[in-house]
Amino acid sequence: MQTARILGLDVGEKRIGVAVSDPLGITAQGLETIARQSLAIDLGRITELAATWDIRLIVIGFPVSLNNTSGPQAEKVKRFAAALSAKTPVPLVFVDERFSTRIATQTLLAADLSRQKRKQVVDMLAAQLILQSYLDKARVFDLPTCLE
Repeated sequence: MQTARILGLDVGEKRIGVAVSDPLGITAQGLETIARQSLAIDLGRITELAATWDIRLIVIGFPVSLNNTSGPQAEKVKRFAAALSAKTPVPLVFVDERFSTRIATQTLLAADLSRQKRKQVVDMLAAQLILQSYLDKARVFDLPTCLE
């Protein structure tokens, strides 16, 4: 059974990592890293990707501290998500992103990538990890992988 794809986002101050699921909602692949320019341009690129890839759900990494509280970065992500929600009819869900960037960085260090190469792909890999986490939980807990 084929379903529409899911987009994963790792929203940061300088860059937004983007990942996309396969049509069956089993695996996540890194798609690109968006260099932040302005809210309007950033949202425009994401809505363009959502249309191009027939996205039916957007998963956004939500920064939660180790003691389960949300801080200033979480508030920024909430505001970004609200602005994105106003620009697209695609439903949004938040996923705990704790350690996603750290794991992505360690993975790239283990692959012996140069600092410059790591900087270019770490956010995309973090988005891939966030989306894969959601896809794995979706299979176990019967979460939506396609909202039609």
